[in-house]
Amino acid sequence: QVQLVESGGGLVQAGGSLRLSCAASGSIFSINAMGWYRQAPGKQRELVAAITSGGSTNYADSVKGRFTISRDNAENTVYLQMNSLKPEDTAVYYCAAELGVTGTGSEDEYWGQGTQVTVSS
Repeated sequence: QVQLVESGGGLVQAGGSLRLSCAASGSIFSINAMGWYRQAPGKQRELVAAITSGGSTNYADSVKGRFTISRDNAENTVYLQMNSLKPEDTAVYYCAAELGVTGTGSEDEYWGQGTQVTVSS
C-alpha cells in the first residue's frame, strides 16, 4: 500500500513561516514529479508548486518569491517552505506525486490527505 503523509500545517500570523513535509512510503520503485496543491473554501484546487525528479521547479505566480519547494529523493520526501505568509494563503494543502508502484507496471498520481494552513491577519 502506498501512502503520502503530510505534516507541518497549522496556524500562523501573517508574515510568519511554515514548512510542510510529505513523505511517500510503500512499494515504490520510482518517483517522478512531486508537488503541492491547495484548496481554499469555495475555491477550486490549484497548483502551488511542483518539482521534477531532476529538480526543476515551477510555482504559482501568487507564491513566487515566498515559497520554496524541495525534495529529498533518498527519503522520498517533498517539502514546501512558506515564508511571508498572507491570509489569502489559508487553505488545505495537498501533496501529490507521480509514483511507480511495484507490481503495477505504471506511474500513477497519488495524493495525500491534506493539511490545514491558516494565516491570521
